[in-house]
Amino acid sequence: MQFKPAFSALVTAVALAALLSGCEQQEAAPAAQPPKVGVVTLQSQAFTLTSELPGRTTAYRMAEVRPQVNGIILKRLFTEGGEVKAGQQLYQIDASVYEATLKSAQATLQSSKSLAERYKLLVDEQAVSRQEFDEAQAKRLQAEAAVQSAQIDLRYTKVLAPISGRIGRSAITEGALVSNGQSNAMAVIQQLDPIYVDVTQSAVEMLKLRRELASGQLQKASENAAQVKLILEDGSEYAEQGQLEFSEVSVDEGTGSVTLRAVFPNPNHNLLPGMFVHAQLQAGVNSQAILAPQQGITRDLKGQPTALVVNQDNKVELRELKADRTIGNQWLINEGLNSGDRLITEGLQYIKPGDEVSVSEASNVQAATPAPVPATEVAGVQGE
Repeated sequence: MQFKPAFSALVTAVALAALLSGCEQQEAAPAAQPPKVGVVTLQSQAFTLTSELPGRTTAYRMAEVRPQVNGIILKRLFTEGGEVKAGQQLYQIDASVYEATLKSAQATLQSSKSLAERYKLLVDEQAVSRQEFDEAQAKRLQAEAAVQSAQIDLRYTKVLAPISGRIGRSAITEGALVSNGQSNAMAVIQQLDPIYVDVTQSAVEMLKLRRELASGQLQKASENAAQVKLILEDGSEYAEQGQLEFSEVSVDEGTGSVTLRAVFPNPNHNLLPGMFVHAQLQAGVNSQAILAPQQGITRDLKGQPTALVVNQDNKVELRELKADRTIGNQWLINEGLNSGDRLITEGLQYIKPGDEVSVSEASNVQAATPAPVPATEVAGVQGE
């Protein structure tokens, strides 16, 4: 029994030593490191605002060839699908009836002239009345008009091209009967150089663009701000540059859009009427544009675009944004981000607003050159 105090003291000493050892190990454990995030430092830059609008090509001029007199087609004098010049003969209508009518009118005119000339001599001698002389003069004028009318009808038997351009297929053949005023065209001529491109733009976008230009938020792209580039249906760029000629004076009630018309040189006739194209219009220049990588833009539960940035204290801040449109793999930001902001694009799943973070350059973002802005991508994440 005399060993109990010593044993108790020994146990107490061992327990105390173990406790002190645990405290020392706890104090020696390293502090938790802040989460690492990758950031992109935003910089403002000049950006040319370009809208890409869908449209279709339209012939610069188009003429439907129709007969001016009745008759049988004797000849077709052009090659279908070929080029014709204004005034070139396209068809020959049987002229025999009109030649006979002209000869009859000329004979009547000759008789009327002779009678009028005789009456002119006799009226001075009072051999005929003044009324008979006036009637003879009137008949002469009527005969002259009949000759002119017969000459016009005879000339119309040669169907001429009203404009220069490319002529399509012939709707009639030799031996067909045609008549003045018929509804069906004999052929159609289209002038393809230059050529029109009709595109549509939202009235809302047009008003916004005018407002930004008027306020100075956008500057004109150039002195000639009406230049247009063309993207063909296969994705290639048309070699010639066009010019914007006019915009429609009213808004389409069904679509809420305005029609714009541009004219393009078409020397090789690569553009044909009815082709679907995209026109790129240079609208203006934003000299302080903020372009943010898409990896750093998210949405909250309300669908509002948001972004997380690192402030000067290396803490995370939440920003609500207004973004205008996409440009390649970037968003054009209207409000919420400024030049110099450090936008988080990596490690978003490990942080929340208010957290202190360790910052490094992002590796998941590649530098992208601003691309033209298709109108179809406008206002994709616009804030309410």
